[in-house]
Amino acid sequence: MRCFALCGRALCLLLWGSALALIGPLNLSVLAAESSQTKPPSFLSLQEKGLDGLGYFDSLGLAAKFPGDLEVTEDCLKLLQVFGQRYVDLVNCLISSARPVEVCQNCYGAYSSFNETYSNITDTMGPKNTSCQDSLMQSDRLMLLYNLYSSLEDIWGSADCTSCLTKDHKSLLNSTLNFISSHNSTLSCFEKYQGNHSKLCTECKVTYKRLNELYSNLEKNVSLCIDIEDAMNVTRRLWSKYFNCSVPREETVPVIAVSSFMLFLPVIFYLSNFLHSEQKKRKLIHPKRAKSNHSLMNIQDKFS
Repeated sequence: MRCFALCGRALCLLLWGSALALIGPLNLSVLAAESSQTKPPSFLSLQEKGLDGLGYFDSLGLAAKFPGDLEVTEDCLKLLQVFGQRYVDLVNCLISSARPVEVCQNCYGAYSSFNETYSNITDTMGPKNTSCQDSLMQSDRLMLLYNLYSSLEDIWGSADCTSCLTKDHKSLLNSTLNFISSHNSTLSCFEKYQGNHSKLCTECKVTYKRLNELYSNLEKNVSLCIDIEDAMNVTRRLWSKYFNCSVPREETVPVIAVSSFMLFLPVIFYLSNFLHSEQKKRKLIHPKRAKSNHSLMNIQDKFS
């Protein structure tokens, strides 16, 4: 009996272990299935559903068709590409014309095209009468395109290029062209006689003087841009500091004459006062003959 009982207990333990072995994998598969439902789909599952590649991820790009007011039309996207190209062209021109400063005379064409593209963006209308400016420039907090445009506008305004250009910003003024021509002639003269500074000061005096006169006229007419100001400053430094030349101004002669006259005014004043006082003294002195006649008359009166 005791042996039978031990065999029965061993058989129960064996059956219980087999049941646990069968139930364990089943529970693990159920848990794995439940956990897989809470996780996001993997890239393999996206491939199985046909959402891989451009079919799924391109919906997050700028070329996507957004619903409602956020939709960007094809025309606005084309203007966006043109805006980027014109921006790059203008920046490259500004950098290449930074030294010597020739921003206004070299980049007015690129600026005109860039400004025209911005005007097209603000004027072109999209769906529901919304402009491309709202969808491209003011639809987010950064307003990247608007800030890029404003930065170049500030640079162009600081250069005062409008003072050297026509109203349509498509050509230089005649006065600006005349100054540029005179400036080139002056630099050519400097280059010709740079080996002999004393001769340079003599031979280039006429062209340099004419350049100064043109600059003074432009300054009076408020027609100075950064190109003219920088060119004149560099030329004056070359003339005075590097070549040690000087041009006597015509107005120095009358200034010297007036200054000399003012210096001699005190001398003239005191000299005139001295002469006038001497004349008064001479009038107060009586002649000796008059005194003798007076004494004779007194003597005659006494005797009479």
